[in-house]
Amino acid sequence: MAFGWIDEQAELRRQAGLVRTLRPRPADTPLLDLASNDYLGLARHPEVTEGAARAARTWGGGATGSRLVTGTTELHAELERELADFCGFEAALVFSSGYAANLAAVTALAPHGSLVVSDAGNHASLIDGCRLARGTTQVVAHRDPDAVRKALDGHEGPAVAVSDTVFSVDGDAAPLAALAEACREYGAGLVLDDAHGLGVLGDGGRGAPHAAGIAGADDVVVTATLSKSLGSQGGAVLGPERVIGHLVNAARTFIFDTGLAPAAAGAALSALRLLRREPGRAARAHEVARELHARLTAAGLEAVRPDAAVVSVRAPSPEQAVRWAADCRTAGLSVGCFRPPSVPDGISRLRLTARADLSGAEIERAVRVIGETRP
Repeated sequence: MAFGWIDEQAELRRQAGLVRTLRPRPADTPLLDLASNDYLGLARHPEVTEGAARAARTWGGGATGSRLVTGTTELHAELERELADFCGFEAALVFSSGYAANLAAVTALAPHGSLVVSDAGNHASLIDGCRLARGTTQVVAHRDPDAVRKALDGHEGPAVAVSDTVFSVDGDAAPLAALAEACREYGAGLVLDDAHGLGVLGDGGRGAPHAAGIAGADDVVVTATLSKSLGSQGGAVLGPERVIGHLVNAARTFIFDTGLAPAAAGAALSALRLLRREPGRAARAHEVARELHARLTAAGLEAVRPDAAVVSVRAPSPEQAVRWAADCRTAGLSVGCFRPPSVPDGISRLRLTARADLSGAEIERAVRVIGETRP
């Protein structure tokens, strides 16, 4: 029977407690949201939603084509200029998603004969970029610059190290300055996914590379998403002009994909301008994360110290993690639930988003619900 193996896989997932289901949410919900990636609370901000609506009225519902045909509008170019300036890079290129941006950066910068050194904790999009790249990939220990040095030592030809700046599972940060130093010793480039750093780390939310003092370096390329701190959708690659020019000509997820919808570009640009005007939102998100961590650990829960806005709480098993998240939801709290294969170490977790707009009462309520529903 065609696709008969799917039933076998479904049964194995059921037995392991790893079945995933879609749960459409209504526009208005009484749930306290600690599950989304809306770190700065901008997804529903009036300026951001008006930016989306205004762009749709002006440019239409879609980009109408790939970026190289009709899909690049003046709005896209404006967003790219302001994003590059804000983050401290020469140029930027906007994609339809952060996933597409990561695939573009890794595949276009790892030609035949190259070496890609990838952190063991990297996001799936970086991993898939490594798999699609024509170079050879070597996975190294998590957050270990010396392991990067060892991998690069002796390689002849182009090389690039690839890492998240803030890892999405536990919210721990990569040692960016040390990674950049290791790469420079061997003439390698450094590609960093700042999805969880932009809007939270760096001066006024300019990102983890900016905080580490490596933004704008000619050997550093950064990817970002517009769907987290900026409350919109889409992705971007930032770096030297010549790298961005290369991506325009070589990145398949840019060349062959329809451009980012104008509404998403308009929302992201409005959010970026709002963040420039209200830089305290970034510091507040980090402050909320630290407070969540302190209260959770004080309550006897095993929570990982956050380096940005992700707070991770360990669960005993995949099944108990699912039940824990469901019990939280019943009690009025929405939390993320990370289980294998989404977690590199096989340990299931609740994943909490420390949003800048959370009040002290909401933080207290969240900690109380998580503690009362623990397995």
